[in-house]
Amino acid sequence: MVSLNVNGKVYRVDAPEDVPLLWVLRDYLKLPGTKYGCGIGACGSCTVHIDGKAERSCSVTVGEVEGQKITTIEGLPEDHPVKRAWIEEQVVQCGFCQPGIIMQVASLLGESPNPDPEEIIESMDDVICRCGTYPRIKQGIRRAVQIMRKEG
Repeated sequence: MVSLNVNGKVYRVDAPEDVPLLWVLRDYLKLPGTKYGCGIGACGSCTVHIDGKAERSCSVTVGEVEGQKITTIEGLPEDHPVKRAWIEEQVVQCGFCQPGIIMQVASLLGESPNPDPEEIIESMDDVICRCGTYPRIKQGIRRAVQIMRKEG
């Protein structure tokens, strides 16, 4: 039995400690926003925040994150600047990878509210969008920065 703090709620989950967090989120807690992409932490589709930092949920076990604060795309507020920017800029094409990308961007902007182009590239370098919406992703990031500046 593992105790997980996910999106501000504590869950007691009857899962082995070596199960990847991704599968507990999706199969045990029924939070389908976190996607399975590659299973080796290379694509970013499964990105969540663990204690505020972007992490690949397919590469961390529930035993490793017990007692830490986990936030999924479902736990990111609907009015979050990144979610709003994604809608305003119509970033999404198929949408499969976008929850992970949004979580990666939210983490980046939490650490660096006004990232320079190099910071954006470095942070987003290992996140794969199979549809190739990278120009729209960059525009979405710029829009989120504008929203954050405007709202202080």
